Amino acid sequence: MPLPIINSIASWVLKQRIHQIELFLKYPNEVQEELLMNLIRSSENTVIGKNYDFDSIKSYQTFTDRVPISTYEDLEPLIEQTRKGEQNILWSTPIKWFAKSSGTTNAKSKFIPVSNEALEDCHYKGSKDLLCMYLNNNENSELFLGKSLRLGGSSQIYENNNSFFGDLSAILIENMPIWAEFSSTPSNRVSLMSEWESKIAAIINETKNENVTSFAGVPSWMLVLMNKILEETGDEDLFEIWPNLEVYFHGGVSFDPYRDQYKKILPNSDFKYYEIYNASEGFFAIQDLNNSSDLLLMLDYGIFYEFIPMDVFDTPNKKAIRLSDVELHKNYAIVITTNGGLWRYLVGDTVRFTSLNPYKIRVTGRTKHHINVFGEELMVENTDRAIAKTCQMTQTEIVDYTVAPIFMKDKNKGSHEWMIEFKKNPDNPVAFQKILDENLQSLNSDYEAKRYNNMTLNPLVLNIARPNLFYDWLKQQDKLGGQHKIPRLSNQRDYLEQLKQMQLILNR
Repeated sequence: MPLPIINSIASWVLKQRIHQIELFLKYPNEVQEELLMNLIRSSENTVIGKNYDFDSIKSYQTFTDRVPISTYEDLEPLIEQTRKGEQNILWSTPIKWFAKSSGTTNAKSKFIPVSNEALEDCHYKGSKDLLCMYLNNNENSELFLGKSLRLGGSSQIYENNNSFFGDLSAILIENMPIWAEFSSTPSNRVSLMSEWESKIAAIINETKNENVTSFAGVPSWMLVLMNKILEETGDEDLFEIWPNLEVYFHGGVSFDPYRDQYKKILPNSDFKYYEIYNASEGFFAIQDLNNSSDLLLMLDYGIFYEFIPMDVFDTPNKKAIRLSDVELHKNYAIVITTNGGLWRYLVGDTVRFTSLNPYKIRVTGRTKHHINVFGEELMVENTDRAIAKTCQMTQTEIVDYTVAPIFMKDKNKGSHEWMIEFKKNPDNPVAFQKILDENLQSLNSDYEAKRYNNMTLNPLVLNIARPNLFYDWLKQQDKLGGQHKIPRLSNQRDYLEQLKQMQLILNR
């Protein structure tokens, strides 16, 4: 069958989903309430269902009164039973897949259960909906005339007790339909390679002569791959290698600090960027319009959402609210109940709502990755936007950064200490430091109040990292590639001190 016909058929099939999306757009709260009751009814005879007497739960209020909010550590004993082959523990259908995730900070691995329903009705459905929305907004797309260059995790699938675990991306590749591989590059064999540096070389070898029309992956690691390709081919930009490029589907970390660098290697104003918000625990939200930073919360993926206002998160008044009770522009921690067997589970991410009709969000950071030592309530969204703005103003480019507090000692005031690795260093580091501090104040009124006349906080302290410091730190932690990322903000100094020590040793 000729490629133009395949492109037309694929576009038509995907766009049929638009009518179902319109249903939850029109009745969002009803869809969520019905979904919750279906999850409860489906799990009445599981171990967790019997523990909390799901059979008698008929309302959201009873559900929240009876089932506590949980962390991974709370659910770990039940997850471990499932990993050892016992079934009907957390979910009513067999679970044999587990997405291995250590997050950004934890050395200890998490094994997130992935049921068949979670695979089909959440992760794969989200991927199809992303294409559906893109095609609906871009009628003349020729996406399926070429292939998508995907950059996934660097872990293979491992078997233990007849259960299987690996990066979520590896699980998705292992289970995807055969036709999906024909529209993707590199091959499954290369995509599942474990050793990151060998994998990069293999990806370049397999993809540089393909007709690539889209990219999919985490911005920080994709940028490493793109620059390596340009270095090897000697080309100025990616259109010289792949002239039919249309769109980059990205997620995992904020795109703001990398946006200008992408524009340099993709110098075409018609090129599109589409953001997604997915994790090992589920596929949550999708950018539904061209040139938008807002993500549509997807409400029919087998995930019931609750939210904890961050201003009460670490207090005795910590309480989750349902979707119908959220407010605009407040930071919330996400709590999910899923068709993968997670019950009132704290994902660890924070979001704020930019629209309530329909429900749209922006990811603002992590519950553990903010700085509030001095009451400044600094979120990753603030620092990402501040550093992107500062880079534009100073004609600089960054690779990565992390921030930690300098604690008050004796009569000395506190401050924030930054470690930034630049791709293009500032001509005047002192001026960069001052502009960054001013941009932070303009984006966060709490930080501004603490900085007023140096009353509580002194100006931020800037450390310029040597080249490849963050890469080497991740390599030392065995966290190269995939979904691994630098912890941007922390209330403690552990990560910063490790990086400073590594910088000191290698600079001797």
